Amino acid sequence: MPHSYRRCLCRALLVLACFVSVLPAAHGAKLEQLPALNIDIRETSVSGLSSGAFMSVQFQVVYSSIVKGAGIVAGGPFYCSQGNPLRATTQCSCTLDPEHELCAVSSSSANVSSLVGDTHQFAAQGLIDDPVNLSHQRVLVLAGDKDRTVPPMVAEQLSDYYSHMAVPASNRSDVRLSRAAHTMPTVSYGKACDVAESPYLGKCHYDAAKAVLSWIYGTLKKSQQAQADNHLLQFDQAAYVPGGRFTWSSGMDNSGWAYIPDSCAKGEACRLHVVLHGCRQGQGYLPLRPMPGSGLYYGTTFVRNAGYNRWAESNHIVVLYPQAVSIPGTNPNGCWDWWGYTGEDFATNQGVQLKAIRGMVNRLSSGHH
Repeated sequence: MPHSYRRCLCRALLVLACFVSVLPAAHGAKLEQLPALNIDIRETSVSGLSSGAFMSVQFQVVYSSIVKGAGIVAGGPFYCSQGNPLRATTQCSCTLDPEHELCAVSSSSANVSSLVGDTHQFAAQGLIDDPVNLSHQRVLVLAGDKDRTVPPMVAEQLSDYYSHMAVPASNRSDVRLSRAAHTMPTVSYGKACDVAESPYLGKCHYDAAKAVLSWIYGTLKKSQQAQADNHLLQFDQAAYVPGGRFTWSSGMDNSGWAYIPDSCAKGEACRLHVVLHGCRQGQGYLPLRPMPGSGLYYGTTFVRNAGYNRWAESNHIVVLYPQAVSIPGTNPNGCWDWWGYTGEDFATNQGVQLKAIRGMVNRLSSGHH
């Protein structure tokens, strides 16, 4: 196949993936509305992989007054990119080129002292919550020794950032997996643990979802087989984007997912965990090969198999899965915005994606009594 033809085909498929991702709902189903549940907003936590990890850090810092804890898998410190895509892809990660030959990640490439200063400056301007709230959070930082995309040195600088922000050592857990590449570790789902490719879920014999939830919330009750078909809700996500409708510039899909245990749906007191997928993991992403059980697109591969739902079912935890979307030319891999493709306010309470996710959290917790 000629190179020019392959290039055109890839572009066409990318555009097709983007358009399909903004269809009303899977299989023509009507999108639901998020329910108002009995959730104390102060019991909100967040976790994510890769771009979702960087975005999770942004959420926990920007809205630190409501966040109980965070689980960061292959991510780095707040505002690491400083709004510079080149810095994001060479100093905070090694994503600029496939072979990582231009990577400049080092033990000090994130410049943590500068990021700490930026954090306090944002707070002084009222663009984030008071960073003193971070000292009360519980944080788990997970890195794979074989991760060449976000090398462990980036995670180490994230831990240093938390230390500078007065998160006590007793509230921090640093986990290193010797065999893990750039992947979300699971017990038995996905590719081999040392393989970094779609679906970026790795059979590491390690339950990262359990580790995150138990570190934040304490000892968990025994997991139950999640009733995914009955308890997964595909909701109207566009309603939470400023303006209340889908726009390409937001980088957000028009629908998202939530796992709502039966006990929570019935009004019992519950907690909320927000999970942010990584690049090439959103429901509308078009992988090189179809995902098992998901048809042509990525679909619910991450939502169903990252490992959170079965722990949520038995522990009164609602799991929110917001969805980013591919944007041709700007964000082709459907990453969350941690470098500024949605605007210079991406890492503040004025950022479109952070506003939208906070709106979802507000809605889910609005039935608290």
